[in-house]
Amino acid sequence: MPLKTTKFDAADYLTTPESIAVFLEDAFNDNDPAAIAHALGVAARAKGMTEVARQSGISRQTLYSALSSEGNPSLETLLCALKAVGLQLQVKPLNS
Repeated sequence: MPLKTTKFDAADYLTTPESIAVFLEDAFNDNDPAAIAHALGVAARAKGMTEVARQSGISRQTLYSALSSEGNPSLETLLCALKAVGLQLQVKPLNS
């Protein structure tokens, strides 16, 4: 009997602002712009892309494009999307 599997989607597990924050922090720690954009896209899908678009004032199509692993969101898009998922960007010194 063949084993049935389902496609894993991290968005299904990002149910709180805290879980989204940990997920995005991990992406930021990789220091890879494509990974950050993709992770923010996953977080936006977890929150609901339509709701993120409404709250950010950015169209869904623009968000899907900018928040993909091939995307390159502007700083404005990044900040608006973070705010729409209930987060803010925070800067801290590098660990020595």
